[in-house]
Amino acid sequence: MYGILQGQGVTCDHGGVACRLKTHACIEPFILAAHRQLSAMHPIFKLLKPHMRYTLEVNAMARQILINGGGVIESGFTPGPVCMEISAAAYRHHWRIDQEGLPADLIRRQVSRMAVEDPTQPHGLRLVIEDYPYATDGLLLWSAIQSWVETYVAAYYADAESVQSDYELQSWYAEAVNVGHADKRCAPWWPRLSSPAELSSFLTTLIWLSSAQHAALNFGQYPLGGYIPNRPPLMRRLVPVEGDPEYEHFRSDPAKYFLSALPSLTQATTFMTVIDTLSTHSVDEEYLGERPDPYTWTGDGDMVEAFHEFAAEVRRAESEIARRNADPARRNRCGAGVLSYELMSPSSGPGITCRGVPNSVTI
Repeated sequence: MYGILQGQGVTCDHGGVACRLKTHACIEPFILAAHRQLSAMHPIFKLLKPHMRYTLEVNAMARQILINGGGVIESGFTPGPVCMEISAAAYRHHWRIDQEGLPADLIRRQVSRMAVEDPTQPHGLRLVIEDYPYATDGLLLWSAIQSWVETYVAAYYADAESVQSDYELQSWYAEAVNVGHADKRCAPWWPRLSSPAELSSFLTTLIWLSSAQHAALNFGQYPLGGYIPNRPPLMRRLVPVEGDPEYEHFRSDPAKYFLSALPSLTQATTFMTVIDTLSTHSVDEEYLGERPDPYTWTGDGDMVEAFHEFAAEVRRAESEIARRNADPARRNRCGAGVLSYELMSPSSGPGITCRGVPNSVTI
């Protein structure tokens, strides 16, 4: 029972902070600024275009029915009317873009000790828990994205001067930071975007958040939380303490008390409907390593070839993830009662599949 109640906080943190805030909300300023400041012919706009697909529309709908006053989030989660206040506090006190890339994010989790800095290892970190599916699979996709972005940026920016003198690029970044993230515009941790390396690192983080990070947070919601008693978004009764009028009732039949505390039928079905929709891939989904115009999105033949190498690397990552899920030695992803971890498996069919990494923050 106590674990279930604790899980309500996890559910609110997952929906309001990890998913909505850190992917949907915090990358929106960069998408808006890209459409305002970057020409459609600009190489960085071309790179980012598939990773901006549908995100503004999805966020607009969320503001109308999910995070609005009295909406699904406020009426369906334990914190109620302070759900967005919690999200705002997390942004104000904890969010910083330089720690949102996967390697930095893993190292940042000092309390849980998921990873430690180790300059001798790939990505500059060593996982404390080796059988950690999110991290090990995520690093495969992070590496593929990073390599692709570095190749692309190197083709258009030969040195620091070429980055600094790109008026459209710098205007895009300045608007996203100073207007879109105005509350944090003076923070010292913003990347300067003054060299090809800094530009590559920043773009890798944006693409990671738009694709793999959002997929890991979003598309497992119904398979893992659609059965309400498994992870209820709210409980209507607190666990009584000794001396409370309901304490003896709780002691005599904890299961009955638990069932009486679950969300009402209306609350439960509303929540199930919402996460069913959120967890569903559309029939026209575009996944990591795919573009609708793979041969014509740029006139640069070398970049077309580099993109196809990126797509091939994504497919290799998918094969490696499938191999890991079939390995009985990996007890966190294989065995009786253990779900295979496929949230980082790039491809998927339509519907609820608990797998698939779309290019963008979409549903």
